[in-house]
Amino acid sequence: MPAIFADNSQDLSPFLPWIGLVIAVVSLYASLRACKRRRLIDNLPTSKTQGVFIGLVELKGITKCEQPLMSYLTETPCVHYSYDIQERWSRMVTTTETDDKGNTRTVTRQESGWTTVATETESTPFYLEDDTGVLLVHPEGARIEALGVFDQTCTPFDHIYYEKGPAGGIMDSDGVRRFSEQAIPLQAPLFVVGQARERQDVVAPEIAADPQASEFLISVRSQEEVSSGLGWQIWLFFFLGLIAAPGGHVACDLARNQDITAISILIYVAEALLYLGCWLVGWIITVYNSLVELRQRVEQGWGQVDIQLKRRHDLIPNLVDSVKGYRDYEASTQEALAEMRKQLSATAPGQAGADFHSILDQVNILKEAYPDLKANENFLALQKSLSDTEQRIALARSYFNSIATFYNTRLEVVPDCYIAALGAMKPRALMEANDFERAPVEVKFATNP
Repeated sequence: MPAIFADNSQDLSPFLPWIGLVIAVVSLYASLRACKRRRLIDNLPTSKTQGVFIGLVELKGITKCEQPLMSYLTETPCVHYSYDIQERWSRMVTTTETDDKGNTRTVTRQESGWTTVATETESTPFYLEDDTGVLLVHPEGARIEALGVFDQTCTPFDHIYYEKGPAGGIMDSDGVRRFSEQAIPLQAPLFVVGQARERQDVVAPEIAADPQASEFLISVRSQEEVSSGLGWQIWLFFFLGLIAAPGGHVACDLARNQDITAISILIYVAEALLYLGCWLVGWIITVYNSLVELRQRVEQGWGQVDIQLKRRHDLIPNLVDSVKGYRDYEASTQEALAEMRKQLSATAPGQAGADFHSILDQVNILKEAYPDLKANENFLALQKSLSDTEQRIALARSYFNSIATFYNTRLEVVPDCYIAALGAMKPRALMEANDFERAPVEVKFATNP
């Protein structure tokens, strides 16, 4: 009886097909998930910090922080660090084994391994800086890919063994510890994908964790390296699942010393084809959903342009009123105001409309003609708002054209074009510069008699 139980406990062949099925399903999910993440990263155009609006964005820049952290092992100024200290152990283990005939024997062997004796991870909010400005990033909840800054194996004769590690040791310790640390130092180049939201303290966006966001990544790797790594994951898990789908059945037959017949081969091929079919269906769904999400981001990009145009349309009358109240009786000012109103009347909120550059030029002429305007706080604030709006419109237009270009390209390349045809997706026209600019308007200032 003991022999029977021992024999059954070691016979795993009935479970091998199920083990293969589980590995295939997990690999299928991992492959399609990596495919979804890669398409998301490839489809997102890189934004400038001053061009970030609400929604999922992709950014590149360097880290800035007024109160940085100090990493534990290397004491490097950083915005994120994670260290791990492991201690090696080894011991002799004695076990009793029973063979298939019911005979028992005592076996002594040596086992060894590593045990974590200290670990810590810490992050702090930081600013991402590029050539247009800075943007606040809250790293909590992000998938962080840091830079390896320390990796060393030590003995008690090394000062770091007890200086950075715990004073006591573990049972059966070999007196060997491995210290490793990853960090994001200051001035490190970063690639960030995350959800932008409005800040609570000032009128500005920030990047933070969002349960609804499909990705939140902070990486010291470049976009190309991240995309390439995901590409390797796609094919690694694909082939692992393709092997595991029939592999469990094959291993079961071999373990039972069964002959491989033509019927067995047909079963193996059918299992592999079933896996391929499931992967293909999942891939088509992933591609179609990514195209739909890309189309929604195109609409969102146009919506941000529309918001900035509306903002410009609302700012100009305020500036006009500010100048009018300051020089109500100057004929040249009145003439300039009339020209501004004339241009403004040519558009409605949310349309490209008036020549913004020409209006801004007229504002600068008024400022030089009447030095007192330079001291008017309302005038200076509105002028700065107009300058910022000009830059925001340019950034919003650039973002829309970038995301629309990605979308249009996807609709043309194979095999995306065939999948896009299922949803009757059409290309989106890009915005031309003349949609926002007009020929300069000549402003004539009347001379006082």
